[in-house]
Amino acid sequence: MAFRTEALFRDDAYLKTTEAEVVALTERGGIVLDRTIFYATSGGQPGDTGSFERTDGGRVAIAATVTGETKEEIIHLPVDGQALPVVGEKVRLSIDWPRRHLLMRMHAACHLLSVVCPFPITGASVAENDSRVDFDIPDTGYAKEEVTARLMELVHADHPIFIRWISDEEFAANPGLVKSKNVRPPSGTGRIRLVCIGENATVDSQPCGGTHVASTGEVGEIHIGKIEKKGRENRRFRIRFGPPPVN
Repeated sequence: MAFRTEALFRDDAYLKTTEAEVVALTERGGIVLDRTIFYATSGGQPGDTGSFERTDGGRVAIAATVTGETKEEIIHLPVDGQALPVVGEKVRLSIDWPRRHLLMRMHAACHLLSVVCPFPITGASVAENDSRVDFDIPDTGYAKEEVTARLMELVHADHPIFIRWISDEEFAANPGLVKSKNVRPPSGTGRIRLVCIGENATVDSQPCGGTHVASTGEVGEIHIGKIEKKGRENRRFRIRFGPPPVN
């Protein structure tokens, strides 16, 4: 039986703590709640880590967060060897905020890269310090210094980043919103979540279920570490925090 977890992070990525109720325990000891602030691994972004505080004051360390039988079921995987809460118990959730914030900044940086390089995306992976986006490009024609400069122009412009929901019908009428070459966002739920950049989404708008900072300025200084050839028409751009290294 699959449960539906209310994903609070979809509307507010800045929630660091909240209270929830345990609704199920999986055969492998995973914890399912009625609501959560923990992002589940998806779309190239890793799931959150953190802890639960139990009613008796005990803590449960959470090592990873994943989806279950459906994307709506979110399972919190505790570190082995801990006493687990029981169904019906109330717990207080706390995510590892410094890690989450790095992932939010980096995920937003990946969106900015898709603006600078407007080509079909063939893959992506978000990490705390070194992320990648793969594009379907026969020949980049780009130097990493040029891409870095254009990324930083978007960062310095401090454009707002916000969430907008559209209907399945609106999404079907705007196929150009999808930047991924091989993966389409799930439809059929009645609405699609868009991550928008710029006033009235003038910089970018694309379907995404991840967590992002509230403005491009919050991304901070980033640079392209390298551009790698990963096939005849596939180029991998690696994004890193901080200024480019001095050669």
